[in-house]
Amino acid sequence: MTAKHFLSLMDFSRDDLAQIIERASELKHLHAAGVHHRPLEGKTLAMIFELKSTRTRVAFEAGMHQLGGHAIFLRPDETQLGRGEPVGDTARVLSSLVDIVMLRVLDHTDLNSFAAVSSVPVINGMSNRFHPCQLLADMQTFIEKRGSIRDQSVAFIGDGYNLCNSYMLASDRFEFDLTISTPPEFRPNKDLLDKNRRAHWVATPQEAVSGANLVVTDVWSSMGQENQLAERREAFQGFQVDSNLLDHADTNALFMHCLPAHRGEEISVDLLEDPRSVVWEEAGNRLHSQKALLEFMLG
Repeated sequence: MTAKHFLSLMDFSRDDLAQIIERASELKHLHAAGVHHRPLEGKTLAMIFELKSTRTRVAFEAGMHQLGGHAIFLRPDETQLGRGEPVGDTARVLSSLVDIVMLRVLDHTDLNSFAAVSSVPVINGMSNRFHPCQLLADMQTFIEKRGSIRDQSVAFIGDGYNLCNSYMLASDRFEFDLTISTPPEFRPNKDLLDKNRRAHWVATPQEAVSGANLVVTDVWSSMGQENQLAERREAFQGFQVDSNLLDHADTNALFMHCLPAHRGEEISVDLLEDPRSVVWEEAGNRLHSQKALLEFMLG
């Protein structure tokens, strides 16, 4: 049987994603109640991190442990990848040794190359194109706080990069309306936007946020873009999310950020403490949504 991968939200059906998120909340309650649930005993997850991580790594490692399995952390410079072994060769070998693989890579094509020959499921822990695991936690958080996100209004403010791409796919899979505001030179992926009937771009954050039920942002300079920091700070002036901007949203709106946040840049210094902010719950839900994903993919 061909391995089922999770490289973007489009790899799973709407029903699959709904099942994972519902299960994430169940696992969260089991964990809070102190129930030991170990369906993945004897299973091993290999994690390859080309880029740094806090939430993704800890959530997968702790989650695999809580489910009774084992996680192995690998950096490319500590494996034969660092000596020039082709990605496909590493994938063939590694997938004969473990049960599932998670990769965080800068170049999404490396992820595709790995998955193309892997005999075990592969998870995208973030690439320059998509960040699907974050969307599982975000959707879980919204649903727990406000109920169904279907036909709700979501505003994305900032850089049209991997998180924005995943929100565009999420608007299709979870059936919400998405309004994106970025500087013109940092607009989101045109192909994804053109194909998505529920997402559109506007020029100003105020227009995007107006009446929104959920407001989301991300850093102005992602990993691998550090040399563009000064240019980006200038381009993103006027795109900071603060309490005044949130006042344009629905009175019951929530604010999310995948973290880490650069206070004083994409958000105001005090925004994470705003009562509309659910970033800490959002971060904590990475553990449970990723546990549900692992359980789902390993059957």
